[in-house]
Amino acid sequence: MKDFFKKLIYNNWLFVSLVLIIQGKSMLLLSMLRTTNSSSIDFATMYFGVPAIGAHILIITLLSSIIYLFRYKGKIRAVLTIDIIITLLFLFDIWYYRANGTFLSIRHILHPEIFNPTERNLLNFRVVDLFFFIDFIAFYILFKFNKVKNFKDTSKFTLRLIKTLSIAILSGFIIYLSHYYIDIKGLVPNISFLRLSWAPFQTYSDMSPLGYHAFDLSYYTGASKELTSEEISEVEEWFENNKEDLKDNEYAGYLKGKNLIAIQVESLENFVINQKVNGQEITPTLNKLLSNSLYFDNIYEQNNSGTSSDADLMVNTSIFPVRNNSTFPTYPWTKYNSLQQLLNEEGYTTISTHAELPGNWNWAEPHKSFETDKIWDINEFNLDEVIGLGLSDESYLKQVANKLKDEKDPFYAFVVTLTSHGPFEIPEDKKLLNLPSDLDENMLGAYFQSIRYTDEAIKLFLEELDKNGQLDNTVIMIYGDHCGVHKFYEDLIVDAPLEGDWWQDNDKEIPFIIYNKDIEGKTISNAGGQVDFLPTISYLLGIDKEKFQNSSMGRILVNTNRDSTILNNGEIKGTPKDEDEKNHLDNVFKIADLIIEGNYFNILK
Repeated sequence: MKDFFKKLIYNNWLFVSLVLIIQGKSMLLLSMLRTTNSSSIDFATMYFGVPAIGAHILIITLLSSIIYLFRYKGKIRAVLTIDIIITLLFLFDIWYYRANGTFLSIRHILHPEIFNPTERNLLNFRVVDLFFFIDFIAFYILFKFNKVKNFKDTSKFTLRLIKTLSIAILSGFIIYLSHYYIDIKGLVPNISFLRLSWAPFQTYSDMSPLGYHAFDLSYYTGASKELTSEEISEVEEWFENNKEDLKDNEYAGYLKGKNLIAIQVESLENFVINQKVNGQEITPTLNKLLSNSLYFDNIYEQNNSGTSSDADLMVNTSIFPVRNNSTFPTYPWTKYNSLQQLLNEEGYTTISTHAELPGNWNWAEPHKSFETDKIWDINEFNLDEVIGLGLSDESYLKQVANKLKDEKDPFYAFVVTLTSHGPFEIPEDKKLLNLPSDLDENMLGAYFQSIRYTDEAIKLFLEELDKNGQLDNTVIMIYGDHCGVHKFYEDLIVDAPLEGDWWQDNDKEIPFIIYNKDIEGKTISNAGGQVDFLPTISYLLGIDKEKFQNSSMGRILVNTNRDSTILNNGEIKGTPKDEDEKNHLDNVFKIADLIIEGNYFNILK
């Protein structure tokens, strides 16, 4: 009996040790992610929510089952080999995360052009990284000073194979059941497992580091689609039918040669423009700009599940997002005839900036595919004032203006605000509207305060540009990324204590404002959406429409005979002139999926 237990321990302690070591290193890695510069340890922030910890461990047991294929000394070598590989993988993951806010992926091998979009040094070793190697010291001491190295394993290969397959199959089966009940059926509340999140650290935490890489390998190796000749012809025909054979009008080249700054305002809805609450303008800055702006007051959000990142996509490419999943995390390598490329050809320097990690919504990799010249993420800014989800709009826009001061004309800067993100929590000393307490405490009042705050930040931003001597020669394109209070909090404002009905309808409209001091103010009411922004601004900047009309799903809002657009749910707004136009709109999502999933524009190159 003594020999039996001795043999049992000798046969299994390496397996148990390897599982515990990998789980420990996984938790160590997760504990680093949300610390300052990911350079210390905080086990309290390892998990974004309740983890599927049992499934995480089973992923490790599945991998570790390999060691049972070997006899004892072979087990030792297998354990050390697996440990070294996993340690290096985790080390490279944290190094890549420190630079790019996401993790190494098979997509970086399949599409190397999007690797390291921030172009930062990836060899960013920190002292805390030494903890990944403690177990190797323990192994050395163990094997040098005890007698387990003399144990002889005489088990047959058949028995060892059965052990490996039994552990692997059982682990894999329970992992699948966990995924089925947690992710597919949603039967386990407050837990996510094998699902992509907008934030890579949450995905990594929910899946576990090894789970992430297994999912990543499976997901991205099957993500690309090869278009058939019939599908390519279908896309070409759609673009041909999308053209309008119209002569150029007075807006062709109306703003030619000027700098362009696009300000994508978080959650900005159209209903607040030119409105007052308690006798105070909600957007006094934007209202004032309208006298020198083209104001499009009938623009609808067209975002799919990628929300803000879908606005990034449509504004810069004029292509609708894919129907399944979010476009940026799932197809970051897709090529487009982007606004950045169009303006690069006109001699512009192009800049993409978000005051957040480049991995959030995976925005940096697609912008690299857009061929933007410079990417400014949160690491390029001083995090001196935090409101809500991150750097305040006031500080962020002031720092952007300071950085743009050094840019030569002409340039295109794509700028994304953040502070007016729900749940619209503005500090008391930053509230600029004097509202009754019952309204101020309601989600509608909170929304008004957040939009008023960002409106003021835009005013200060324009003043800084004016001080820099850049405002006169710059076009400011301002729009909402998607709706806000009606989109996410409609049930919380139904009984808001505010008279009138101007704020009640969820019309899914966002404002689109193109400002420059030389513009004679005009309101244009053609029904449109975010896919129309690229062709419209390109036309105004003097880019020959032949360069973008075969690649834009939108139209030129200042030179069109059409007055219809389509929402994300398939609803058509405006009035299609005939059945052909209606059918044309109905096909946009199918065509967009072919373009993005099949990398259509890359095929044409």
